Amino acid sequence: MVRVLCEVEEDELETDDGGSIPGVIVACSRCGTTTESYGTSEASIKRCLALMRENCPEGERNWYFVEDME
Repeated sequence: MVRVLCEVEEDELETDDGGSIPGVIVACSRCGTTTESYGTSEASIKRCLALMRENCPEGERNWYFVEDME
């Protein structure tokens, strides 16, 4: 298992009904894969990091983190 730094960006995410809501986009520094979550709290970022681990396109089980939350 490798520790992988991720970048967090706040943005407006599209909802199912065509509206938008504030959210976060987290990007893997190794392969560029992104995950999104509604909300901008630490919990939303942690959800993205968990999704990153579950859905890695390379099949890896890395430990994803962001510097601000170590």
